[in-house]
Amino acid sequence: MVFSEKLQILRKNKGLTQEQLSEKLGVSRQAVAKWEASLVYPDIYNLIQISDLMNVSLDYLVKDQECEMSIDRTQRSDLDELIEFRLEANVNTYAAYMNETDPTRPSSHDFRYENGRFMYYDTYLGGEEFAGQEAVFKDGIAVYAMNYMGRVLDDRFSGDFLKEALRAADKNMPYRGPEIYTSGEFTYKCRVTGDIAWFQGYEEIYLFDTKVYECVFHGGLLK
Repeated sequence: MVFSEKLQILRKNKGLTQEQLSEKLGVSRQAVAKWEASLVYPDIYNLIQISDLMNVSLDYLVKDQECEMSIDRTQRSDLDELIEFRLEANVNTYAAYMNETDPTRPSSHDFRYENGRFMYYDTYLGGEEFAGQEAVFKDGIAVYAMNYMGRVLDDRFSGDFLKEALRAADKNMPYRGPEIYTSGEFTYKCRVTGDIAWFQGYEEIYLFDTKVYECVFHGGLLK
């Protein structure tokens, strides 16, 4: 992933518009727009400011490749098992209208799925504006978690389409949905920076050229 894509995800995870980010950095909104469009690259002073504001390293910002985890073969096997279960739970809970359980908090929506040594739990609050967390447990110990917050931007949004897109997640994008998914007039897009150990992401849905939904998320492995 290149700098422009990372900056967009980091900015949106901070809940900042291009104008708000430009004010914090002391640059014009047009400058931020050009950075995010890969038209120009910020100078070292602005890179340092972005690094401090977003709590990421300069090395991470300037390197185009994704962060790679340094793990041995046994850890990789465990990680593949976790990802496979997370994808299995995804098509057996919220995204598939299945396995909703009793709420753990007032007005919360909770989903639970178990298979073998693994248990998945997803709980969220709200509706058109929502926030939640999903977690995976292995042998009763939390090993993975992700927090998310999103909102509907247009009455023409389709919850059925969102669920359809989420069910299309695969091993290359196991966090929410696939990188891109289209059905009829709707298009789902998802971008992630980092890897399964530590990541941030942003998903959105378009009806033709109009954005009708957005959600930011972040998570990773627990130990």
